[in-house]
This record gives sequence, C-alpha cells and structure tokens, in this order.
Amino acid sequence: MRAPVSWLTEHVGLSGHPSAEDLAEALIRVGFEVEDVEQLEAVPGPLVVGKVLEIEELTEFKKPIRFCRVDVGTRGRDPEQPQGIVCGATNFAVGDLVVAALPGTTLPGDFAIAARKTYGRVSDGMLCALDELGLGDDHAGILVLPPDTAEPGTDAAPLLGLADGSAEAVLDVAVNPDRGYALSIRGMGRELANAYDAPFGDPAAIDQGVPTSGEAGYPVTVEPASGCRRFVARRVTGLDPTAPSPWWMTRRLLLAGIRPISLAVDVTNYVMLELGQPMHAYDAARIRGDVVVRRARADEKLTTLDDVSRALDPDDVVVCDASGPIGLAGVMGGASTEVTPSTTDVLLEAATWDPASVARAARRHKLPSEAARRFERAVDPAVARAATDRAAALLAHHGGATVDGGVTDVGPFAEGTEEPTPTITMPLDLPDRVAGVTYPRGASVRRLVQVGCAVEVGGDGVSVVPPTWRPDLTRPADLVEEVLRLEGYDVIPSVLPEFAGGTGLTMAQRRRRQVSHALADAGYQEVLPSPFMAPTVLDAFGLDADDPRRTAVRLANPLDADRSLMATTLLPGLLDAVVRNVSRGLRDLALFHVGQVARPDGTPAAAPVVGTAGRPTDAEIAALLEALPAQPLRVGAVLTGAWEPKGWWGEGRPATWADAIDAARTVAAVYGATPSVSNDRHAPWHPGRCAALHVDGVLVGHAGELHPKVLETLGLPPRTCAMELELDRLPVHEVLARPEVSAFPPVLLDVALVAPVDVPTAAIGAALVEGGGELIEDVRLFDVYSGAQVGEGRRSLAFALRLRAPDRTLTLEEAGAARDAAIALAGERHGATLRA
Repeated sequence: MRAPVSWLTEHVGLSGHPSAEDLAEALIRVGFEVEDVEQLEAVPGPLVVGKVLEIEELTEFKKPIRFCRVDVGTRGRDPEQPQGIVCGATNFAVGDLVVAALPGTTLPGDFAIAARKTYGRVSDGMLCALDELGLGDDHAGILVLPPDTAEPGTDAAPLLGLADGSAEAVLDVAVNPDRGYALSIRGMGRELANAYDAPFGDPAAIDQGVPTSGEAGYPVTVEPASGCRRFVARRVTGLDPTAPSPWWMTRRLLLAGIRPISLAVDVTNYVMLELGQPMHAYDAARIRGDVVVRRARADEKLTTLDDVSRALDPDDVVVCDASGPIGLAGVMGGASTEVTPSTTDVLLEAATWDPASVARAARRHKLPSEAARRFERAVDPAVARAATDRAAALLAHHGGATVDGGVTDVGPFAEGTEEPTPTITMPLDLPDRVAGVTYPRGASVRRLVQVGCAVEVGGDGVSVVPPTWRPDLTRPADLVEEVLRLEGYDVIPSVLPEFAGGTGLTMAQRRRRQVSHALADAGYQEVLPSPFMAPTVLDAFGLDADDPRRTAVRLANPLDADRSLMATTLLPGLLDAVVRNVSRGLRDLALFHVGQVARPDGTPAAAPVVGTAGRPTDAEIAALLEALPAQPLRVGAVLTGAWEPKGWWGEGRPATWADAIDAARTVAAVYGATPSVSNDRHAPWHPGRCAALHVDGVLVGHAGELHPKVLETLGLPPRTCAMELELDRLPVHEVLARPEVSAFPPVLLDVALVAPVDVPTAAIGAALVEGGGELIEDVRLFDVYSGAQVGEGRRSLAFALRLRAPDRTLTLEEAGAARDAAIALAGERHGATLRA
C-alpha cells in the first residue's frame, strides 16, 4: 500500500509536523512493516505551468518531433513572447496546460536543463513527463494538467509537491493478509492515530450531502448462493464525459501507483484507496434490464475490460443483466458495460463479496487486481453506502452529474438486516498475564476502543464487539494482540526462561554424535541426502523380489515424482551424492550420513485423520503411532577414487573394500565393540567382496565393494565401495571399557599357518585369539603366501602374536603354551597346520 503522507495525515489530528521517517517508525511501532519511505526530490529552478499556444510538426525527421510555442507568463527568455520548446511527445494539443522546465532547472537525477539547439530549432527548456519529475514511472507522454489548474507562469513545484522544504513523501507499507482494512487511507490513518494517541476523523462518517429520496434505486437481485454479502448501487446522470479529473485527485492516484484514466474511473479508484471499498462504474445506458448477482452457469463466457473472452467456472460469482454476465464479481468488469468517453449515465456499485470466492476467481483467471487484493482480505461491509455517496458527490462536483435519490442496498449485510457481530469475552488481566507486564488500569479498554471495538466492562472481564472492518478479531487472543501491539512491543521485557537442570543427552544420543565425529576424523565428509528414493533404484541394486528393502512407504504427495518412496536404506541418497559430485569434477570422495530409514513390517496400518479442534485422544495417538513404520537409525558411507592421494611422496592408493570395512570398525569402536567379519552375498555389493558384520552374534550391517552392474547402471565410478550399519543394533554401554596398560613386558611370537584358501583370514585370527586365552593381547596378519611349497588350494598366513600378563612377567613356557593352544584351536576349527 503506497500512501502519500499528505493524504495519510489528512484525517489524523497530529501535533507538529512529524517527518515521513517519524511516521514510518510510528507504523512500525504498532506492528506494520514499512518497506520504503520514498521522498520526492525537490526541483530547484524555474519549473512552471505552461499553456501550449502553437504546435509545428517537424516532418523531416524519422520520429515525431514538434516545435511548440508555450505561454510561460513572464518566466521565459522574452517576457513578451512565448517560449519555444522542442518535444517528441504527441499526447497533448494546443490549449493544454503542461509542466515546463525552463533553463536553470535541475530535474531529479541531477538533470540540468539548458537552452540548446536541436532538430534545427533552439529549445528553451523541456516539457516534462511523470518519470522526469519523479512522480511515477510513466514515460508514455508528457504530463497534461487539467484545465484551469493554474495560470501560465505559475510555479509548478508547490503544485506538484516538489517544492524545496515541503516535497511530498510516500510510505510503502506491507499489509498482512489478516489486516485488509489497512489497504486504505482510512485504515492506515486509524493505525497512525493509534500510534500517536491522536484523534482520528473517519472519512466514511463524513456527510457527502448527496440527495436521498428513500425510494428504491436500480433494481438488483442477489441470489443466496452467490456469496455477495452486500450490494449498494447509486445512479448518476448528466455526467460531462469530457470533464477531467481534478489535479489533486490525479496527483494522489499517481503517487499511490495508479494511472489516471477518466473522471468516472478515477473517482472509483480514489474512493477505493481512501475508504478501502473497491468500486465499479457501469455505463447505465448499456445495461439491459435488471441486475442479478449469481454464480456462473456452464458454458457462459465474459469479455472482461482487457478485451479477453473468458470461459466462466460455476464457482465464479458474476454480475448479470438480461444479456448475461457483465462483470466478474470482485475481480474485473465486463467490456459490454464499460464506461466510455461518451458515457453520461453511470451506475456506481459498491459491493462486498465472499473473500474465498474472489481469491479463487482471481487465480483461476490469472487476473490479479487492486480490487481482488482487497476483497480476498475481506472488506468492511458497513462502508459500502458511504463509498457510493462519496463517489456520487465527487462526480456531481467535478463532472456536473445529477445524483439519483434512489439507493439500492441488498444482501445479507444490507443496512437494517445485517447480523450482529458475535461478542467476545476476555478477562481484564489477560493481556498482563500474556505479556508478563502490568499495564496501567484501563489500558486494555482504551486500546480496544481505539481499534474500534464496542467495550462493556463487567466484573473482572470485558465484553467486546469488534468493528465491522476487523473480521480477524474472533477470540480473546486476538484482543490481547491488539492491546500488546498498541501499548508497544518494546515495553515487553525480553527475559530468557529458566530451565531446570536436566540429565542432558542420553548415552545413545552421545554415541550418535560420536559416530559423526569419528568418521569425520577418519577423513569422511558428512552429507544430508534426500530421505526419499525412486522405485527404480531398487531394481538397479538387483534386489530379490522378496527382499525386505522393497517393502517401502509410498508418499501420497511426493515433492519429486521420481522419488515417491521413503528410503529403506541410506545407499540411494549417498550414491546420488557421489554421482552429483563426480559430474562436477570431484573424483576422490569419502562421504557419510547418519539418519533414519523407514522399514515397514508388511502393510502399514492406515493412519487416522485427526481434527484440529483439540488435543488428539489417547486412542488417536496410539493409532497414529501404530501406523508409523519402524525407523531404525543407520550410518552409511561411500568411497570412490583415491584413498591416499598420489604426489611427490608416492603413488598413492585407491579406496578398496578394506577401507569400507575399516569405516565400519571405526563406527563400532565408538560403541566399544569389535565387529567380526565374514564373507556374504548381499546386494548391491559384489558377492566376492562383501563382508557381513556381526557384533555379539547379531548382524549389524555390510561393507565392501559394490557390484559392477550396479555401478554401471547408476553411472558410478569403478570400484566404488560402501558401508551401512544399523546403529540401533549396537550395544550401548554407559561406561566403555578402558584399555589397561600393563607394566610388564610383552612376549612377541610369530606363527605361520597353512590353511585352505576358502577359509577367511579373519576366522583364523579369531580362533588364535580365542585359543590363546587371556594372555593373547593382539593378533596381526603380516604376510600371505600362495605357491607350490604350500600345495594347491592352500595358502600360508603369517601372524604376529603379542602376549602379556597383567600381573607378572611371562615365562617362555607360558607363552609357548598359549601359542600352542591358539594353533590347536585354529587347526581344529579350520584345518590350519603349522607351516614347516
């Protein structure tokens, strides 16, 4: 809402002369957002009103050029002769009043005017357009003033609001959807008066002095299903179609961002800005029969004022005559009854429409308008009669029209038939309790009266009837908001709430954070992939038809049609991140993500639809929880490219399946666990390079290299590896076991065992640890050999054993016995023999 300051303060009894910045701060203080304070730039120098006496068309040029003789009084080069000015605009004629910037004038933008020779003539000044004066963006032609605005030679700067020291300012205020009343000078002025505690004169209460006979006006019928709340109409006849809009009205419309058109149209726009009531003017001579307000019928069409034929929807509200629709209610009028330059008989309409119907129609037909913007935010139904009286009075005064004494006032909110506004009861101390501030006695009542409410005090509470222009006030909380904003949000202290000491994070939450820290320390980067996946990715993974990961929750309204399932594994999102990064030139990647997946067990139960009137019942909450799928917490990681980069220090090393397993060990170490590793077949991993990870006999995840077909299908680099663990399956200990360092020396022994090649080295290492008992401190594989010396189908595995006792120095006999027991168990379980 653009509001010229002089218009905004016209009905507010302000003391002194506050600046535009002060007014903006006042509106901000009562809860409005002022987007801009536009101060018009004063124009120094001889800016005068001129009268065009003669126009010479210079036809030797490719574009229209005119040499004009302009009467500028005694302000010209020769006081006895008109001023010669070259101009390229064609929207004026001889006898028009224009604004002339004479040599020595400096227009906005530091544009200095001087006499100069151009197009073979000497131009002593310039005829000014709106944008050149800083009054708008229109450059379609020069500014033509209404006749009799001023005498030629009159200083134009005060007339235009561009005088030095008193230049006009415009406030651009953002109005929230629930405060439609503020899209008017009436509503914004009331808020300004509240901010200053100044008296406010309601422009809607001013008697316009138009005649009223008490007889019925133009016949109008409002059908009950139309959504029309009130329809007021007045007819004016004998309008002078050539009468121009007065300059003061034109200037205010321009500053408010509305282009002047004609007196009848300008008057309706002016009343809309002043009172907040959108209006429409019909050419009454072109209306056929009675007017009917109803919903549109099937196959009906309407040609709107923009000359577009529109197919109407049965939800549209239309104004009709005997020929059919003549207007799309609340949005735009029809071309068949448009006011033309020859119109002398005008029917003025001020109606109130259902906000939702107008909003739907404006969006359906892609017709945003200033009227629709106000109607969809709700317009005060009580101001319709005042708006028609104001418009009729303006047309009578400036257009010589005669106002018909009959008034049409129909609809559910017509005068005398409107339903009473519901009363709201509020405890007097409720604003104090909400704000935590003790307001002065009577502050709540005073502020609610300022808003326009009718207030009755009784006991410890008040009964409040909101004004007709505030349909957003429906409950005590709304009244509290009004009191708080008018008393000032700045007086409400900002006090941080005091929290009682709690237990902090649970151990599971701490472990989850430690997992992220551990992987980051190991060189991985955390990503936040989409929690949704495409159904096709499960086929790309090569999952069996009965794989549990294919049982997924389907989204009813997916953000992306290609990702319509909730992810049952973290790998799709992580692999998408790999593809995206590789496409951008990043080929050495180590990414991880910790998050939940959705793993429904069979068909999930249907979730009930819970209302918003109150808290859900215990049964509804239980049903909602029952409908939720299992959502285990998991960690996933992917690796591709070089794990150790190459450089002057060496050749580097690519990431392998072993690094993926190490990532799993890093995660398990956070929980104080050591996973056992065994070969497995689990899509989408390579069957020969996939490890199943167990902790305390429980399968917690898989790690290894992904299948080549999967890599090819998804466009991933060769040898991409991945790991995924279910953190909920790892044991959570309150206190992790602390490593104890023995003060006694270790005994270091090496053993070389020959075993079948299909026996995993991890299994033999685990047998050595178990067989050696408590004395085995560490077992590490340091050599693998295959050849004729160990036989076909077998290999030699060399392990380094570290043995130590916590309370004594081991003897060679004790160490040897532990070693022999370890070898024996490895031989018993896996057929391993000591290499000769």
